[in-house]
Amino acid sequence: MTRRQLKLGAVLTPTGGPGHPYTWLDPEIDGDASVDIDWYIRYARLAEQAKFDLVFIVDSQFITPDSPPHYLNRLEPLTLLSALAVATEHIGLVGTLTTSFNQPFNLARRFASLDLISRGRAGWNVVTSGDSGTAGNYGLEEHYDYATRYGRALEHVEVVKALWDSYEDDAFPRDREARRFLDADKLHTLDHRGEHFSVVGPLNIERSRQGQPVIFQAGDSDQGRDLGARIADGIFTHAPTFEAGAAFYADIKSRAAAQGRDPEDIVILPGVTVTVGDTDADAREIERATQLADNDFGKSLRELGRPFGWHDFRQYDLDAPFPTEALKDAERSFYTQAKKIADLAADRGLTLRQTVEALSAPKTSPFTGSAETVANELQRWLDGRALDGINIHIGHPAQFRRFVDEVLPILRERGVVREDYEQNTLRGNLGLPFAENRYTRARREGTDPTPLPGTTASLSASV
Repeated sequence: MTRRQLKLGAVLTPTGGPGHPYTWLDPEIDGDASVDIDWYIRYARLAEQAKFDLVFIVDSQFITPDSPPHYLNRLEPLTLLSALAVATEHIGLVGTLTTSFNQPFNLARRFASLDLISRGRAGWNVVTSGDSGTAGNYGLEEHYDYATRYGRALEHVEVVKALWDSYEDDAFPRDREARRFLDADKLHTLDHRGEHFSVVGPLNIERSRQGQPVIFQAGDSDQGRDLGARIADGIFTHAPTFEAGAAFYADIKSRAAAQGRDPEDIVILPGVTVTVGDTDADAREIERATQLADNDFGKSLRELGRPFGWHDFRQYDLDAPFPTEALKDAERSFYTQAKKIADLAADRGLTLRQTVEALSAPKTSPFTGSAETVANELQRWLDGRALDGINIHIGHPAQFRRFVDEVLPILRERGVVREDYEQNTLRGNLGLPFAENRYTRARREGTDPTPLPGTTASLSASV
């Protein structure tokens, strides 16, 4: 029996994301690293040399002066990934784009282009946008409510995937002798009229050698988990403990099976922070010192507002009970995250000050220790079905190098991580099946293509 192997992703947020206001003070990180293409190329190549499966570019489109340093000044994901595509050869290139503020045709065309430029290494992290202020940048008075956001997301993704199948894989004979460039029978117009989108098609670009870009999703609400189980090839998540990771893993695989999918066709990669020391005690000291260096009560208080639609918590008495009325501003923002914070404060009877201190206090990661300890824990989580891989944040470069130089060799020796790239696409390296063209499949099976969500045909089929 072939051993399951750990998938490896690297998250590139050089000057620091949420909760890391001072990462950019690291002497190894230039202050403009988040807009410096040379920085991204350097670390994408380092990850590729270590045989990582993918690099991941997070994104959002609304800021305040209190946003994290990386969010204040960064490159647009697909432009950045297109540059990385020609500077690397094997590593997957995954970017975040929202279904709330992009049209399916435009997004499908841009990702299809990245997939061809990279020769089958593109991935799309589907989000609905939690920053409610983003609506103001797109001519809207307010953000969509949760139900609408996820309804749009489902229809959006299915329309994009259908557009990617506009050409069957043998649509272009390019027969010079017969002067025949296109087989018109292999070109398909979509003519979609749905609840949220109307798209005629077809898309004017062929498929790559992986069929379609890999779809990732990261929602943790019930709606987010249902969406991921239905449409995603990969799930990005957060798992603070082995037990929480295993429960999430089982839940997503179960939801996928209920959708009629093979649960093995979805890979689950929680984001992790790894700290490596000479001994376990040394690593814990490094972990604590690193977190304390990033700790600033004033910044934490202001950043607390983000999941609550950038609610200003500075207006309250710090030593009064946590103001749960702020949840109202979270209804069209990161409501699931905000509700967890409000519940934490209520359950423990915390004041606003105590809530901020609890959230920003140093945390112990399960992946902190000597190289062998970290390797042991990663293997335990993989074997215990708490994950299929990890998304490691490249925070402080010295720690990333220790992971690559000290932890990965141990995992390779045990066969937990592969020695080299074995496939030439992101799908292949993640162990995901080739995305067969829907029209080719329908012809092979003697059926009609599955109707898209929101159309009359899909609603009839669901009755």
